Amino acid sequence: MTASANPISKAKGLSKHVNGPGGHLTILQNLDIGVAQEEAVAILGASGSGKSTLLGLLAGLDQPSAGKVWLCGSALDGLDEDGRAALREGRVGFVFQNFQLLPTLNARENVLLPLELSGATRADRIADEALERVGLTARGGHYPRQLSGGEQQRVAIARAFAPRPAILFADEPTGNLDEHTGEQIIDLLLDLRRDSGAALVMVTHDARLAGCCDRRLLMRDGLLEAME
Repeated sequence: MTASANPISKAKGLSKHVNGPGGHLTILQNLDIGVAQEEAVAILGASGSGKSTLLGLLAGLDQPSAGKVWLCGSALDGLDEDGRAALREGRVGFVFQNFQLLPTLNARENVLLPLELSGATRADRIADEALERVGLTARGGHYPRQLSGGEQQRVAIARAFAPRPAILFADEPTGNLDEHTGEQIIDLLLDLRRDSGAALVMVTHDARLAGCCDRRLLMRDGLLEAME
């Protein structure tokens, strides 16, 4: 069991079961976790251990088989998909291993879109400032296919932080990058998190990245245990 005071993200008795070709599979079992405001938590574990499943449940992108999840002070079990999306809007940011940029939008438009959808004032200025912060002002008019992997992840980070979220969920943010580029992305991600005060829940295999977090949790056999 893992708990934190003043949690911005919390789960109690969280379980996830699926039916596959091999029969009934338990991915998570009766798991508790709490993430405090401004806290950075790294989740490590073997491939297939359920790390990304846990991240999706905590963010309200998936629903548990049992247990409850709270995000930004609200219980997710009483909300439908639209309600969960509305709760995340402007409060929750995401950074994924495969960047998930919209290919038909240029870098600036990818950053601008969530700001416009949330009705942010000065959205254009905020998007430009976010791109400047990640060093891509000159690349704002380029499309994802015209950007390197590191540049695409910088755009994704700018998009995630532009609305100034209270919590950021990151799933293997350096997984598709070479070591040098990955180190640059680590430094950028952690600098922006520190400056913004956002909480961070991150799935990673990167020992350096995990070591920069406040807590490290190991996923094993559907449960979490604290790491030194």
